[in-house]
Amino acid sequence: MTNIPIELLRTLIAVVDLRSFTKAAQSLGVTQPAVSAQIKRLQGLLDTDLLDKSVPGVSLTSAGELVVNYARRLLSINDQILDVAGPRRTARTLRIGATGDFTAAEISLALACFHARRPDLRFVVHSAPIDALLRNLREGDLDLAVWVSATGPTADARHYWTEELVWVRSPSMRLDPARPVPLVSYGEECLFTRSAIAALNEIGRGAELVFTGSSIVGLGAAVAADFGVMALPRSRVNIPGIAIWEDAPLPRLPEIFGGIYMRPGGEQEDREQLADAIAEGLRPRLRASSAARTERAAATPA
Repeated sequence: MTNIPIELLRTLIAVVDLRSFTKAAQSLGVTQPAVSAQIKRLQGLLDTDLLDKSVPGVSLTSAGELVVNYARRLLSINDQILDVAGPRRTARTLRIGATGDFTAAEISLALACFHARRPDLRFVVHSAPIDALLRNLREGDLDLAVWVSATGPTADARHYWTEELVWVRSPSMRLDPARPVPLVSYGEECLFTRSAIAALNEIGRGAELVFTGSSIVGLGAAVAADFGVMALPRSRVNIPGIAIWEDAPLPRLPEIFGGIYMRPGGEQEDREQLADAIAEGLRPRLRASSAARTERAAATPA
């Protein structure tokens, strides 16, 4: 009888959940060729293709769908056995705060990858204004904070970067120059909103908050529905139905400052590794934003 090594199933699940051989390798602490070899070995044992090579990205065949469903059940039982019979490790919770939810996807992916390496850790994530995050970090109620501000860091940052704010709209949005600019936003306390209103005030243009929400998904849908325009970091404009308004009849928006901050004192290693994992999740879009800014600067006549 053929036995399927449990690590092959775990590799398959990592590839499917992270939708990337590279990210799966990072989460499992192995090389990408090793992941590819394990998937190939699993397909050889089962004598069937699990991944559909005729479509881009990671896509399962019908046989792959069935195998993944059973694999999840097997892995769950495997982990339950280890939890019941093996030596118990004390679970530790890391608390992460962020300004807004516009980095939620990257933070979640980073936590998933990090948890694969450190299953003894648990995570609590919430969003709050920057002042509350700073206070909670200082008082020890947070282990890590990811925030953006209009100025440089107010504390030592593990990672630090700048981002360009841009106007976003639906392709059909048109502005009436005789009326205030309709804004979609997180609210008056949001840095993006304050920056947009300040820029409009400098040219004597009024603004009106026509839609306020707490979720980037809902805000993106409001922009796509022509409620108004919105200010967002260029690296975060990946929402269906909206686009950057490069030639908007609106003032240029300022750059903002982002950072990942850690609670001082105590054991720092877990916090440092988690901060690095989140930064790695943010970097691809930050690099794309920086490349776009360089291209625009090169195209601008001297």
